[in-house]
Amino acid sequence: MRILHTSDWHIGRSFHGHSTLEALRGVLETLAVQVRENDVDVVIVAGDVFDSAAPAAACYTLLSDTLRAISDAGAHIVVTSGNHDSAARLGFQSALLRDGIHVVTDPLSAGTPISIDDEHGPVHFYGIPFLEPALVRHLWAETDLRSQRAAVEHAMGLVRSDLAERGGRSVAISHCFAAGVEATPGVEREIRQGSLDVVPLSVFDGPDYVALGHIHGRQQISERVRYAGAPLHYSFGEADKPRGSWLVELDAEGLASVEWIELPVPRRLSTIRASLDELLGDPRFAAHEDAWVCAQYTDPTPQPDPMRRLQARFAFCATVMHTPEGVRGPDGLTYSRRVRAARSDAELVDAFLAHVRDGEGATDAEAEVIRDVIDERSLVEATS
Repeated sequence: MRILHTSDWHIGRSFHGHSTLEALRGVLETLAVQVRENDVDVVIVAGDVFDSAAPAAACYTLLSDTLRAISDAGAHIVVTSGNHDSAARLGFQSALLRDGIHVVTDPLSAGTPISIDDEHGPVHFYGIPFLEPALVRHLWAETDLRSQRAAVEHAMGLVRSDLAERGGRSVAISHCFAAGVEATPGVEREIRQGSLDVVPLSVFDGPDYVALGHIHGRQQISERVRYAGAPLHYSFGEADKPRGSWLVELDAEGLASVEWIELPVPRRLSTIRASLDELLGDPRFAAHEDAWVCAQYTDPTPQPDPMRRLQARFAFCATVMHTPEGVRGPDGLTYSRRVRAARSDAELVDAFLAHVRDGEGATDAEAEVIRDVIDERSLVEATS
């Protein structure tokens, strides 16, 4: 049996205020083609199908179109809900889908597999939707579910118990933060600090393969436990992460092979750093003019209207950051102390500039302008 493991589609997520819907549509259309080209039997979507609990109508259209295309390519589909999804909304839609498309949103179904046959017999797919302890604790009142680790541990216990009776090959699907993962800063927004919600690798013992979601970058925790990541780059922190899916093959004995299948990147992401004048004119940045750009300009002081100016060269400049080089460290002076220390109007203006510009007072050219303005003001006052 050939299984394509994907996750974290996040249909409806924006990228720095820009819609990603059409870019994602193109990537998911390619995924459906890959299903046909690689004779995939089952496609797994391991949570976070949508980016919000109340997606717009266009998001439902994209999901329906994609599921239909994958089904038309000849594959069964197993979808689980993630922490971004509304399990109720996603589960409601499942009743409207054609045969062969399975949507798992009920935590109580964790120990009941979806069994799909190949020439060697059944493969049992155990879908575990995202388990928020506060929301599922009442379902298993006999347990003490104070963390996601405990919730996933309990669900995997149900999986192993059922599998011990059924026998055969199996795949578990979970949306969680597993031990051993390297998270991208600023990407997995809901990952909590500390260890309460970190699920140990040993929790996933038993199945032949474990398809995980929640982390947006491809990661291999062990030979049989992996993250596929998201199909699009949703943050500049993900720019170096490949996009794609795991093609998993099970033979009569269990896990036979795992291969990475690349997905196209509609528009690459680039972070460029230099002074604003260099960013606007230096030929070395020409290669980034068609990319999504995070521009970091290093001028000592903030520059006027940097986004508009940068977008004249980089049409897809998505964010601008002022990251000055060689900024002086704090001198410990408050603004009031700077003002009290000033002995003239020129020094008073210089003290203000130093306070708002990280310790940098007036330049020689600025000081000359300041003196001219003060002298002109003094002349006006003297003749009035």
